[in-house]
Formats: sequence, C-alpha cells, structure tokens
Amino acid sequence: MRRSVRRNLFSLAVAVATVVSAGAAAPTSTEAATTGAARGAGTAAKVPVAVGYGGAVSSVDADASAAGIEVLRKGGNAVDAAVATAAALGVTEPYSAGIGGGGYFVYYDAESRSVRTLDGRETAPRSADSGLFLGEDGQPIPFAEAVTSGLAVGVPGTPATWRSALDAWGSRSLATLLRPAERLARDGFTVDETFRAQTAANEARFRDFPDSAELFLPGGELPVVGSTLKNPDLARTYAELARKGVGTLYRGDLAKDVLRTVNEPPVDPASARVVRPGDLTGRDLRSYRAEFQAPTRTSYRGLGVYSMAPSSSGGTTVGEALNILENTDLTGADRAAYLHRYIEASRIAFADRGRWVGDPAFEDVPQRELLSQRYADSRACLIKDDAVLRSPLAPGDPRRPVPCAAGDKAAPTTYEGESTTHLTTADKWGNVVAYTLTIEQTGGSAITVPGRGFLLNNELTDFSFAPADPAVHDPNLPGPGKRPRSSMAPTIVLDGKSRPVLALGSPGGATIITTVLQTLTGVIDRGLPLVDAIAAPRASQRNQTTTELEPGLWNSPLRAELEAIGHGFRQNAEIGAATAVQLLPDGRVLAAAERVRRGGGAAMVVRPAG
Repeated sequence: MRRSVRRNLFSLAVAVATVVSAGAAAPTSTEAATTGAARGAGTAAKVPVAVGYGGAVSSVDADASAAGIEVLRKGGNAVDAAVATAAALGVTEPYSAGIGGGGYFVYYDAESRSVRTLDGRETAPRSADSGLFLGEDGQPIPFAEAVTSGLAVGVPGTPATWRSALDAWGSRSLATLLRPAERLARDGFTVDETFRAQTAANEARFRDFPDSAELFLPGGELPVVGSTLKNPDLARTYAELARKGVGTLYRGDLAKDVLRTVNEPPVDPASARVVRPGDLTGRDLRSYRAEFQAPTRTSYRGLGVYSMAPSSSGGTTVGEALNILENTDLTGADRAAYLHRYIEASRIAFADRGRWVGDPAFEDVPQRELLSQRYADSRACLIKDDAVLRSPLAPGDPRRPVPCAAGDKAAPTTYEGESTTHLTTADKWGNVVAYTLTIEQTGGSAITVPGRGFLLNNELTDFSFAPADPAVHDPNLPGPGKRPRSSMAPTIVLDGKSRPVLALGSPGGATIITTVLQTLTGVIDRGLPLVDAIAAPRASQRNQTTTELEPGLWNSPLRAELEAIGHGFRQNAEIGAATAVQLLPDGRVLAAAERVRRGGGAAMVVRPAG
C-alpha cells in the first residue's frame, strides 16, 4: 500500500474514533442493542457511528442492528450476525428485503485472509424467454403492469443464501439466528416516518391484495407513526424455517404457497387492476442454488477492492471507474474538479456495463478485460478537464481496446427499483461481511403470500424488456433460469497485507454503484471520515444526459461551476443509504451509517470504546 494512503486511512480512523468516543450524550450501542433485543418493539436507538471492540453491525434499522449485536455478544461470528440482521430487516424493512427476495453476500475470512462471495440473485422460471415482458403485439407491456404482477416474480434466493453462507462459514444454526427476528415479528416494531411514507407510496397497490392490505394497512388505514406493527404470520413462517430448514421454501409447504401466489395472484375481486400471473413451477424452486463464485478485484491506490462479479454489475462497474480514476490526483483537486472526474468516470463505466454485463451462465462477459488497467486507461483519456462527454456514451470494446475511441451506438441503462437494503458486520476474530439484499422496488410486487407475512419480489423487471437497438446484442434480456443484471455492490477493501480496512454497500438500484464509488473516493482520496463520506451529498451519473444531484449539491455553487463546462443536472431528493464498517489499526472497529437518509441508520458495536 502506498505510504500516504495508509497514513491517511489511519489518521482518519483515529480522528473519527476520538470524536465518537468523546460523545457521551447518545446511549451506548450495547445499551441500545440489549434494550431492543429484550423488548423487541422498536426501542433500540439509531446512532450513525459507533467505535469499540468485539465486533460491529451497521444497517438502516436499529432493531435489525441490535439483532446482529445480540448474536455477536453470544459468541456468533460475522456471518451469523449478518443472517440474524437480514432476518430482522425482513420484519422492519419488509418493503426492501425479506425471504421473498434475493441478494449478494461478500465475506472476508480472517483465517485465510481471502474474500468469498455468494450470488443469491433471483432466477427467471424455465419457461421464460426473451419475450417475457412483450405483449401480443410484440411491444413491451406497460412497466406498471409488470411490476405489480406474478410475471415479475423470480425464484427467491435469500433463504438459500442464508443456508449456503451458514453451512460454509457460520458457527450457529439458522434456528438460533432466526429467534431475534421471530420475536420482533411477534412482538412488533415501532413505525417511523420512513415506514409510513413508504406505505403511503404503495397504498393503492396494497389495497388491491387483501393480505397486503391487512398487514400493512391496519384497520384499513396507513400505520400511525409511533404505533407498533406486528406480523404474526411472519413470526410463524420464521418458526417453520427454524424447524424445517429453508428447504421448505423450495420443496415444502411454503413452496406450494409461493407457487400458488405467483401463478394465481390473490387480487381483491373488487379491484380493477390488471395483475398478470406468473409461471413458476416446483422444478424452478427445487433447482435453485445460491452460487459460490470468485469476487471481482481491483487495485486502487495500493488497496485491494473486492466486490460482486456478474450477475451483478456492481463489482465490474465500480472497479472500472476506480481504474479510470487511478492515474488522476483526486486528493489535490478542488471539489468541482473532483466531482467532474468522478461523474465522467461513472458515465464511461456505465456505458460499458450496459453493453457487456449480464448473467455469465448465459452471456460471455469479458470481466477480466473490463477490470484491466489497460482498458481503463484507453477509456480514461476520453475525459477532458474543460468539457463533458456526450450521453448516452457508446461502449468501448474491452477485448480490443482503442485509446480514446468514442464509438457510435450506446446501450442505455435499464431501470432498477431504488429499494433494497444493505448491512455490514464484523466480529472479534476479524471476519467481515458486506451483504446487500432486496425485493426490487419499494414494496416489491406488492403481493403478500397469504398467511405467510412476506412480500414477493418483482426482480425480473431488472431485465431489459426489449433490446434498445436490435442491431446491438443486449446481455440482459430474459431467459430460462437466467438471473437479471443487478447493480448491487457489497464491497470489502483490503490493505497490502490482505487485511480488511473497510467494508461497505448501499441500496438504491443503479445508484448503488455511484454511491459506493463516491463513498470510497471520499474516504480514500478526499480524506473524509467514514461517517462524513457516507453523509456527503451525492451525485449519480449513469450514462444519461443529465446527472442526478441531491439537494446539498443542487443548491451549492458547485453546480454552476460544473454547468459552466457542460454538465446537465436534475434533482433527486435522496440517493442511496449506505452502511459500512472500518477496521482500525489499534484493534478497534468503527461502524458507520446514514445520519439522515431513510430516517438515519444504526451503527452498533459490542463493547463501545471510551
């Protein structure tokens, strides 16, 4: 590792730890975890940063983080804590995650000093083909019809991910790890402003499905902030998973309920909504596997950046953008120059993502070439300090790189729902997990499995409905058993001795990639403390004519400086909701989360310092 980078990370870590240790007003994370776990009714406190010993958990929800801390305090490892936290998020963040969805699991093993990953992405039914979302006229069906349908539901991958992760790296049984979440579902959690707002955004859809309406619109009304929302059906489902194992979702009674719900969506007879049925079969469920695979790896400023390989585009796209920025001095650049370079690198990486990345079981993805420094250098020379690249930008050819070649046909970015959630854990042995999971857009398909207490995903809408240009191959068209392309980018950063220094990730659809990229460069290049890098106002360029800006940048003089050289912008109230863990040189661990986005996050450690 470069000496300056090592010194920078160390000084940042110590500075942040000192500030946090000095703040005694907030309850300690141990107190918050103990209280929340004991009462199980949304009493744990949200704190955006915590420093201490014995392990850490960071998620968007205090009760979920408390569930992970409970596991760590009882001797579980980072993998155990990640599963417990994820299960609790299925209770308190049911519109973003749950056993009806999927995700990507990145694990650092301290003993072998290596990074492993699990692809738990949902899969299309075997009957799916490239015309999955085309109508009888051969044209794409309306997007609104696709998202609220059985047609969009892929085979859930989350339960299989938990089983595979625990079998390979865990130290506790699934039954043990589901207990905090089961308790939370039974006793309830406290409704906050974010949960109420997300419910309101889905109210019309939920009312068309009686089980969703009964669960999320108690008494026929939006849940009241401060009230307790219980989910006894999910508590019983978790208890069944604990007794029978996750196989019951793939070949047991739960599987039958999922199939019936997907293929015969339980729509209110009074509803006028057109809800298309799906075509999942028992064979689709039985044949599902979470896939072990090698991570992507990029060297940046002497650090090893590891993330998810395809079917997610997160690792390749973040990695390519970092490679493009590798030979640029972002530390000495002013804020406008830094943002300009970051935006242009994102634009280029997304141009290549749209053309080359899909499910590698079906597509020839040039992953090694996309992540080569040679290819990045051939693309980096497109960036000028006083001009902006046109968008949409055409992809390059990573197998035959031509320096500064602009190309002529662009591959647009497909829509991805901005829901999803991310959690990060670390244990006292030095193991680390970055885990991003989802049911696609906020509220998923809006269809609750009757009597089971969880929503089904609408993940298949991440496929391209039709090729943007029939003359250009689209690697993200549907296919039988195919995984739709994702942007999830759970990431772990190692130093020159293969020891973890940072782990992070975010929700946000395609903005996940830019959120992770901006946070990484904020810490490594700009010298921001981790919690400040997470809180910094964000920009997101995804090979589109305009770049999205959060209000903190939209209302800043920086916008005018960037517009003066040709940038165009549109406003986005909120981009991403990152969580992270930093391993400090003195043996302490720092957990960090959002201060404000999604109502703030919950960073906790087992034993707080100071």
